[in-house]
Amino acid sequence: MTTLFNFLKKYRYIILSFALILVVTGAIELWTGRSPWGPDGKFGWWETDVWSSENSQRVADAYTFSHIIHGMVFYAFLWLVARRLPMRYRFIIALLMEAGWELLENSPLIINRYREVTISLGYVGDSVLNSVSDVVFAGLGFFMAWCSRVWVTVALIIVFELGCLFWVRDNLTLNVIMLVTPSETIKEWQSMGR
Repeated sequence: MTTLFNFLKKYRYIILSFALILVVTGAIELWTGRSPWGPDGKFGWWETDVWSSENSQRVADAYTFSHIIHGMVFYAFLWLVARRLPMRYRFIIALLMEAGWELLENSPLIINRYREVTISLGYVGDSVLNSVSDVVFAGLGFFMAWCSRVWVTVALIIVFELGCLFWVRDNLTLNVIMLVTPSETIKEWQSMGR
């Protein structure tokens, strides 16, 4: 118990900052009309069907792996541009970057873009639960990259990307491609997985 207390005392500002980012992100999303739990109003831990209206509504889904990768990429980016900044500040910046993405991703601009150019025709945005969880998973990815050798992080990114590519015919790479320069060929290939 003493070890836990010492850990909490030592990292209290990081823990408080983390909690504050989650609360503010959730509050902004609620304020903008996002659903706390999703269309069915039920809490859930995992959604396996990417074609379901419950996708992006639970704590985790296939796209959770993309958010873990976000954290890994943020770690690498901040190592490159802010190497001298203490790790705790880089961690908070990474969480803020992910929270910012979640707010943008759930704006009408990006929701409509997903509907127009990706396989997510009925996408309604994330539930608040899913958005806040995505920030947590990005924090996990940052922590994993911090604690791992570079080759381990790169290997994990490759495994996550290939795993999702074969599992749900989508991943972070395809998501970025489709948002920036949509491809009918990719969209047709992804739709064959239905």
